Amino acid sequence: QCTYLEIEQAERTHAVVLSRPAWLWGAEMGANDCGVCVGNEGVWTREPVGEAEALLGMDLVRLALERGGSAREALEVITALLERYGQGGSCKEEPVPFVYHNTFLLADRAEAWVLETAGRYWAAQRIREGSRNISNRLSIGSDITAEHPGLRERARSRGWWSGDGEFSFAEVFSLEKQPPRMEAAKARFHAGKELLRQHAGHITAETLMSILRDKESGICVDAEGFRTAGSMVSVLPRDPTLPCVHFFTATPDPSRSVFKPFVFVAGVKPVPRVRSPTFLQDPAKQIPRFQSSVDRRHELYRRHQAALELMEQDRERGQKLLETLQELEKQGLEGMKELLEGTVTPSPEELADLFYDCVEAEMKFY
Repeated sequence: QCTYLEIEQAERTHAVVLSRPAWLWGAEMGANDCGVCVGNEGVWTREPVGEAEALLGMDLVRLALERGGSAREALEVITALLERYGQGGSCKEEPVPFVYHNTFLLADRAEAWVLETAGRYWAAQRIREGSRNISNRLSIGSDITAEHPGLRERARSRGWWSGDGEFSFAEVFSLEKQPPRMEAAKARFHAGKELLRQHAGHITAETLMSILRDKESGICVDAEGFRTAGSMVSVLPRDPTLPCVHFFTATPDPSRSVFKPFVFVAGVKPVPRVRSPTFLQDPAKQIPRFQSSVDRRHELYRRHQAALELMEQDRERGQKLLETLQELEKQGLEGMKELLEGTVTPSPEELADLFYDCVEAEMKFY
């Protein structure tokens, strides 16, 4: 059972760690125990968005992680399900539908891909070197590695492409007049690209954390009552004997959050403080949906919100708290660096408790 649809079950699924809006089944980003990472962004294209309930892009993120043993397999899972079930339905827990199509970043230890969709149509680009970012707009031009078999015919039949010369997915399928939120995405996309370029050749987990915290570029959103909801950075070593390390904030606004490490091992300790409450009468599951609202904040989120208020009201104490949190994050980063360099070998029990212990430490500071 996904957010809106029930689909056929797979015989075997991978263990996954997910960062997701609490009301739905899917996820905005996550990783699996094979070292596959997937994240999505909303886009609007020339293909009409479907208000009819189908698979959400966030459902496809989770399905790709559960069913894909590599980035390429994850991509094939998404495209097959997309062609079969389509994408649609509201992506927001509100009575007025908010619907979009999706773009995805997919990576594993060996490969990275960008997948962009318009309705049931799609184009994918394999990233062979350097860095790549996405941001609420189509970005695959003519460098297409794989595509929906009917993609070009669809563009030709709709009069969006003459059939002559180069075919650019972004040019052909982008709206001529972008909605205001996609105009902002353009600046954000270019800023992200530039920030990555400045660090070319020596991008670390800390580099990515600093980019995700960049407010000037709009990458770290904190305006008009909307805040970057959660952030994730993964380190995927090419050496298969080393573990993949996934850092999650589990709280909004990365500039004032702690990235906490998670490693897949047997017997990972559950972390109830970052799991949202469940409701017997859930407004997201009752038809008509979203007629009332519930408080879905988990314990860490509540404490973090209270700390943010303190930071805003009492600058001095707020600054002190922020420095303490940064120190906590630094310890986690250093510990993971030693693990990846092979200078320390934590016991499986320590790794199983790792994320739990980091959350508990953060709670104590609050």
